[in-house]
Amino acid sequence: MADLTTVQKCLSKRGFSKIDLMSPIPGGCINEINRLTLNKGHSLILKTNNNRPPTFFAAEAAGLDALRRACSLRVPRVIILKEDFLVLEDLGNAPATANYWHILGEGLAELHGNIKPDFGFNSDNYCGLTPQSNPPTADGFVFFGQFCLLALGTKAEGMGLLTSSDLHAIETIAHNLPRWIPAQPAVLIHGDLWSGNVHCDKKGQPALIDPACYWGWAEAELSMTMLFGGFDRQFYSAYESASDIATDWRERAPLYNLYHLLNHLVLFGEGYLAQVRTVVKRYSG
Repeated sequence: MADLTTVQKCLSKRGFSKIDLMSPIPGGCINEINRLTLNKGHSLILKTNNNRPPTFFAAEAAGLDALRRACSLRVPRVIILKEDFLVLEDLGNAPATANYWHILGEGLAELHGNIKPDFGFNSDNYCGLTPQSNPPTADGFVFFGQFCLLALGTKAEGMGLLTSSDLHAIETIAHNLPRWIPAQPAVLIHGDLWSGNVHCDKKGQPALIDPACYWGWAEAELSMTMLFGGFDRQFYSAYESASDIATDWRERAPLYNLYHLLNHLVLFGEGYLAQVRTVVKRYSG
């Protein structure tokens, strides 16, 4: 937890009033999150993490700023960025409106309309607490194979979570990605888009939080939304209507999601090993 005296000093320098109340917000599995209620009725979100790498919050702030510039979906503004804490705009919360999923689908399609020649990002960042290397890379197959699959496969093997045979199979998949994945442009993606990273704001509208942004494949982003049960069907219908996504993208979802399964294996342990091996066997056998 950051020193509240330091947080208060930073807020005061920016014209905010005194902190009256700090209330924990449950649900985060990486960071400690609290709502700061100020004595003039304003509220802000304070994020802390005692186990963070030094650039952790800077990377999150860069991702939030990139998303805010690129689409019309709500994204919290960064109020204060320090190495040991991050203060964000409080978007509030309310029940979702009837068009919530439609807005999210169209908004994500809008985000993916931002195209660049190279994959990667302007800086490295984190997916959860896992470092994500984002060097500018002209070839999307090289980027996903080397900096996503092989990077995490090698890390998991080094932690004793995968065998050398598992890693060899992942290497085979990484070197043969064009067999299964069609060529696609590099678009700006949220990078860690599951239901926990979509927030319903005080107007009942969707907002994007906790990004792991990079310029990658739109199909990979959509596949991530399906990993833990999927979003409402209105979301997929709205996205597909507003974009030129291939109609068969779901067939490739397990391969894209191998990256996130490897990340969960690294972060949370061998409970994800069976799922990783199921996907690896499907594509390397």
